[in-house]
Amino acid sequence: MTLAFAHPDSAFPNKISRILLQSVRDVLGVNGYSAVLTTARLTHLIEVLPPSDFEPGMTFVEVGRLFEALESIYGVQGSHRLARRAGQESFKYWVEGLSGVLGIADVLFSVLPIGWRVRIGLETLAEIFNRYSGQRVVLGESHHGYFLALERCGFCEGRRTESPACAFPIGVLDETLFWVSRGRRFSIEETACIACGDPVCSLLVEKTPLGATEG
Repeated sequence: MTLAFAHPDSAFPNKISRILLQSVRDVLGVNGYSAVLTTARLTHLIEVLPPSDFEPGMTFVEVGRLFEALESIYGVQGSHRLARRAGQESFKYWVEGLSGVLGIADVLFSVLPIGWRVRIGLETLAEIFNRYSGQRVVLGESHHGYFLALERCGFCEGRRTESPACAFPIGVLDETLFWVSRGRRFSIEETACIACGDPVCSLLVEKTPLGATEG
């Protein structure tokens, strides 16, 4: 269900809209991609992707409709799995399109311990979202983990759901940490979601990689 109180004037830039659509198309294939965009009333984007610039692109409401359409076709669990995969798939496009701007590539070649590399990766991702996506992301830390709080989330704008709906940014975060940690996976959970009525969308990342023990 799309809610009336969404803000249609807020938008991702074309470059990020293009990354989002490319990754969704990669995961769904041409037919699935066309079906989702048709259901989301975004048929004008099926054949022509947004240009790779920073002019306003897809609105937050349109992105919310895209993921709502994904859920209507594939169900809650299926859509979350596909959205997370699309987020992971999108990482290569983020590197191609934005690494030169913020120097994220330098993280890969760092000799810092894994904990520092993870922290830098999270800070870089938060900065990308804050600088280019029109969202407000705050990075916090506890003894056991980090959390990214999206005070304005362009991935679930205008939606009301029974369970957290932001699987795409979880996928982006998952692949970012896999990259900066040189092949480790981390537990990532959305503990709060605006679409569920919470004040923010909050992504919790455990500091200890999966399969490792705390030292």
